[in-house]
Amino acid sequence: MLKQVAEGVWVHESEFVQTNTVVVRGRAGVLLIDPGVTGSELDCLANDLREAGRPVVAGFSTHPDWDHLLWHAGLGEAPRYGTARCAATIREQLSEAGAKDRIADHLLETEIAGQVPMDLLGLITGLPAETTRIPWDGPEIRIIEHRAHAPGHAALLIEERGVLVAGDMLSDVLVPMLDMEGTADPIEEYLTALDLIEGVADGVDVVVPGHGSVGGSDQVRARIDLDRAYVLALRDGHVSTDPRVGPSAKPGWEWVSDVHEGQLERLARRGEREGTPR
Repeated sequence: MLKQVAEGVWVHESEFVQTNTVVVRGRAGVLLIDPGVTGSELDCLANDLREAGRPVVAGFSTHPDWDHLLWHAGLGEAPRYGTARCAATIREQLSEAGAKDRIADHLLETEIAGQVPMDLLGLITGLPAETTRIPWDGPEIRIIEHRAHAPGHAALLIEERGVLVAGDMLSDVLVPMLDMEGTADPIEEYLTALDLIEGVADGVDVVVPGHGSVGGSDQVRARIDLDRAYVLALRDGHVSTDPRVGPSAKPGWEWVSDVHEGQLERLARRGEREGTPR
């Protein structure tokens, strides 16, 4: 079900880890941001848009994780965009033999095993480097590219509507997940990304994370501050008091503590290799 969060902007929340699809109304149709996740959910989304007379005229993937690269034949053949680095990353990943099979095998451990359509996964066009706006016939959407979480990650600012689409950041249920492989200094890259997002936070009334609850104007800076505090605790070797891990975690999200512990271990190994134990 689509829920309106601002004028001309709707969100559909998947049952799978509260994954958010964002729909933005333009003049001739709608832009879909990170549509997902299961085939039945995508089919329902396509039907709802068709019945509302809102054809899909463009798509955008905020970053190259499988759950943000999905599509459905019922959504049509509109151009699907991402940043140049995002598109290059997914092209490289999908060029490896058995790439889609490995994703499907990973999903065997989840409740959506066999339910995710893979045939149109990752078919995105990279926008020219340094592109700052999505090319489409609708409200201006600013691209804020950074290197936190994944290569070519982008937050999107729908300025006329006061909506910030954060990708896999600013979640109320997930802690910041660092890109441990793609950057030389994942912590500094994450802090830089948070600074970039904070720089456009004035005037934002709605924040939509890739996973989790949509937040109002009072949540924008609060979530930036919470993410920054978590990353700084990782950097400085402090015990995290983040409410998204440990006993205070949201019921059903206790596994985020495992994500946190995994990040601590990987950062410790990086520090040992580089001679700078954390």
